[in-house]
Amino acid sequence: MNIAVATPVNAHAWEREANEHYVEPHWCSDRLFEEERFPGLIFDPCCGFGRIPESAKRAGYSAIGTDLVDRGYRDLFGTCDFMTAKRIIPQVFSIVCNPPFDIAPAFALRALESDARKVAMIFPTARLNAAHWLCGTPLARVWLMTPRPSMPPGHTITAGEKPGGGKMDFCWLVWQRAHQGAAELRWLRRDA
Repeated sequence: MNIAVATPVNAHAWEREANEHYVEPHWCSDRLFEEERFPGLIFDPCCGFGRIPESAKRAGYSAIGTDLVDRGYRDLFGTCDFMTAKRIIPQVFSIVCNPPFDIAPAFALRALESDARKVAMIFPTARLNAAHWLCGTPLARVWLMTPRPSMPPGHTITAGEKPGGGKMDFCWLVWQRAHQGAAELRWLRRDA
């Protein structure tokens, strides 16, 4: 009889980051842009270091990013609070972001109130079972990310630490303005 032996996990627990600035690995948005098509300009309202806008540009999109705080992204369009801004970027566009998880539901609903035809945001998978706020939204797809991405606080990246061993599972939630019906469940693998 073969008995599986558990492999130890080298997981990190960091102190909470001010303004919920957590940084996803590049592959998370690179792979999303390989699998999903987005109409118009890509707008990231919480761009942090600019990983999502830069992934979008590598995928052939025009992209801009704003944030509550200037975190040094060289192409930062400006600082603003997405939740209280009177006007969101006009025209036909898509919103793709890694929002502050403490206000993720309100952040998503704010994005869906905009003129964006498509919205995608990173969300902690463990919170899906209690995400009743998703009911009635045009959620089209849930992309479970595998392997588990490590999303450390921004200060660990600027300190030169190499992230790894994340403790939480994450997914991309993707809404399409005209979508009706149940959302699809898919897997977004780091290595296509």
